[in-house]
Amino acid sequence: MNHMEDVATQLRKGSLELAVLALLAAQPRYGIEIVEDLGSRPGLESAAGTIYPLLTRLRNSGLVDTQWRESPVGPPRKYYSLTKIGRDQLAVQREAWIKLSTALAKLLKEVER
Repeated sequence: MNHMEDVATQLRKGSLELAVLALLAAQPRYGIEIVEDLGSRPGLESAAGTIYPLLTRLRNSGLVDTQWRESPVGPPRKYYSLTKIGRDQLAVQREAWIKLSTALAKLLKEVER
């Protein structure tokens, strides 16, 4: 892995919680569905080995809840959904991300010249 990939990986890790909370705000999802959805978004690709521990941490923190549902093509799946606390946390993180990314984009544009 080169230095550019290392930097991209570190930036992505810092934003994964927000990305997962945002996906779950749209609808409950099961683990592999989250991995695949993130994988379809350039820059947010993440392995199951990264996402499942994050989901466990979010559940232990009370931000997400789980429910087993039957699957039409195999064993039951564990679905993750946001709790009220999770929705509140998403709102806080969204606001902080927008503020930070706007300020950083402005700074980078200023020094680009």
